[in-house]
Amino acid sequence: MPSRLHIEIFGPIYALPVLHYRLEFAHLVQQAVLRVQPDCIAIELPATIEEPFRRAIARLPLVSVLSYDTGIGATAQTVYLLVEPADPLVEAARLALEQHIPLQLVDLDVEQYPAHADLLPDSYAVQRLGLQTYYHTCAPTLAAVPPVQEDLRREQGMTYQLQQLAKRYQRILFVCGLAHLERVQSQFATPQPAPLARFRRAGVRLMHLHPDSCREILAEPPIVQAVYDARRHGLPADPGDDRGSLRKRYHAFELIIGRKQQVPEAVLLNQAVQRIARQIGRDTEMPDRQRIIYRLFLEASRHYRQETGDVVHLWQKRAFFRYCRNYAAMTGRLLPDLFQQLAAARGCVDDNFAYAYWRLATFLPWQEAEAEIPTVRLTPEDVWGGAVRMRFRPRPSRSGKGLSPLQFLKRKGEKKPGEWLAGFDSNAICSYPPEDLAIEAYGDFLKKKGAKQLSEDQCRTEPFTASLMDGIDLRETIRNLSTDKIYVREMQRVKGGVGGVVMIFDEDRGGEKFPYCMTWLGEHDQESDMAFYATLPADNIAGPGICRCEYGGFLLSYPPRRMADVWHDPDYAFARGKHEMLLLAALDYSPEVHIVYAAPKPPRSMFRQLAARLGKKIVYLPLGSLSPVKLKKLRILHILHGHDKRGIAKEYIW
Repeated sequence: MPSRLHIEIFGPIYALPVLHYRLEFAHLVQQAVLRVQPDCIAIELPATIEEPFRRAIARLPLVSVLSYDTGIGATAQTVYLLVEPADPLVEAARLALEQHIPLQLVDLDVEQYPAHADLLPDSYAVQRLGLQTYYHTCAPTLAAVPPVQEDLRREQGMTYQLQQLAKRYQRILFVCGLAHLERVQSQFATPQPAPLARFRRAGVRLMHLHPDSCREILAEPPIVQAVYDARRHGLPADPGDDRGSLRKRYHAFELIIGRKQQVPEAVLLNQAVQRIARQIGRDTEMPDRQRIIYRLFLEASRHYRQETGDVVHLWQKRAFFRYCRNYAAMTGRLLPDLFQQLAAARGCVDDNFAYAYWRLATFLPWQEAEAEIPTVRLTPEDVWGGAVRMRFRPRPSRSGKGLSPLQFLKRKGEKKPGEWLAGFDSNAICSYPPEDLAIEAYGDFLKKKGAKQLSEDQCRTEPFTASLMDGIDLRETIRNLSTDKIYVREMQRVKGGVGGVVMIFDEDRGGEKFPYCMTWLGEHDQESDMAFYATLPADNIAGPGICRCEYGGFLLSYPPRRMADVWHDPDYAFARGKHEMLLLAALDYSPEVHIVYAAPKPPRSMFRQLAARLGKKIVYLPLGSLSPVKLKKLRILHILHGHDKRGIAKEYIW
C-alpha cells in the first residue's frame, strides 16, 4: 500500500484520523478499507440520524441534505448536514453499504455544539507528505487547544461505543476527526460508563439539494466532487477530445440541410468532467487537486475560445497560476480555493473566461432540479454563516438601435433552412464600409504610434549649456541630481514617413486556422490596398450573402490601386508563413521608408537586413502593447457577396 496511509491501532480498533469534507481523506478511507478489511466500520456521527443518513448514502452520488431543529425560543437554530461524495465519513458509510460491512454511528447527539475552526495545514499536504507526517505535525497544535465540554462528552461517548463494539468484532475501522483521536485512544484502555445522551431525535428531514445551491454551498467545489466520484470505480470512458462546441457557428452546407444540432450544454460540461477525471493520474492514485485545477483551466480555456473566439495566451496562463499561488499563500494555503481561482481568472484574463471557469468548476453532472424527495434551496449563509460574493459581466454592453441596449437581440435570423443561401447570387465580393473606416483609422493610429517610437529612439540628451533645445529632460535630471546639472533633450527629426502597416494576430504556422487569403484594392483615394488571411467565410454565415470571418493578419498599403496578388507572387516564395509574406509585400510596395509591424513576435533578423538593402526600416510594435479590447473588435471581418448587400448588412452584422 502507499506509504502515505497511516492507521493508529489500539486493540481491535484501526483508527483513521481525517479532516471532514476533504478529497484527500476520502481517498484515504478507500485505501484503509482495502488494507484493513474490517468486519465493522464506525464513523463520527450520532446514531439519532442513522436512518435518514443511510437513505442519503443510498442516493449517492446525488447530494442530499439532512436537517433538524435544535433549541427553543431565542436559542433555536436549524442544523444542516451535507451528504456529498468527497467526504471521508460519507465515503466510509458508502463503502460499508456497498460491501455489506456493518456500519455503526458512534458519536453523541449534543445540543448547541459551538462552531470552531482548527488552524491546521492545507489538506493538500497529505498528497505530498503522507498522513503520518501530517498527523504528527498537527498533533502539537491540536493538543495546545483546550477542548470544550461538548467535545469531552462526545469523545467519552465514542470511546464507550468502541469498547462495546470491540466485544463483537475483531477488526473495527474507526473514522474520526484529527482532533479527537488522541483522547479517544488514551481513554480506550479504561472502561467508560454509558453516556447520558439523546438516543432519539424527531423531525430529521432528508431533502434533495437543488443544483443551483450545489454551486455555492458544497464544502469541496462541485468539480472536485464530480472528478472524485467518476474515479471511484476506475477511470471513466474517454469522451473524446471535442464532440461539440459551445460556439454557434454554421457552415454553408449545414444551412442547406438545416442548422447543426446544438449539443446541450450539460453534455459538453459532462464530457469535460470525464476528461479531467481521466487525465489527473492512474485510478489507484490519490486524485491530485493541483492537477484538477490545471486541467480545469485548460477546459475552461477551450470553452472560452469556442464562445468568444479569443485565445488564452501563455502569459495569461502564467499570470493566472502565479496569482493563485500568491493569493493562496497570503491565506495560509498551499492551493487556492474556488473564490481565489475565480478572482485570478477574472483579473488575468477577463469576465468571460471567469464565467466559463465558474460554470465548469461548479457543475455536477448528475444533480437534477427534481427528485423523489423534496428539493431545497440553501444559501451559504444558511450552512456556513456567510459568503463572499463575486459578480461576472461576461457579455459586453452593445448599443442598440433604440433606447434599449437589448435591441441587438432582434437581429434578423433565418426563417427556414437555406434561406440565407439565396443571397449568394453575385460573383463579386466587397467589404462592409463601417469596418473599412475602423480599420483605416486604426492603421493611421499605428502609423502615428510607430513615428512616435522612432522619435523617442532618436532623442538625444545632454547637459544644459546655452539652449533648452526641445525642453528639460526631468528623468535624466533627477537621475543625476547629485551632479547639480540640468539635462535637456533634442528630438531629432525622423527622415521619411510610415508607408505600410502589418498587423499579425496569429502567425498560423500550421496553415489550417486561417486558410482564406485575399488581396483587395482600395475603392477610393482615402482607402488603402489590403492583403489579409482569415477564417473561411463559409464557416460562419451571418445573413443572406453575408459571411463573418476573423483576421489572422492583414497588410495596409497606401496609396491604393497598386498591389498585385500577394499570395501568388513568386518573389515571396521563401517566406516561412503568411505573416512573413505580408511583411515582404509591405517592404515591396511601401513608397515610404518605415514599415510598422505589430505582431506577437518580432520579425527574423534577415528581414531587417533585407529592409536595409531596400533603404527601409521595420518598426516593431509588440501586440501586447496595444489595447486587447480594440484588437478584439478589429479582428472581425464581414464579406458581402455583392454591393447590394451593403444596404441590408446592418440588420445581420453584430
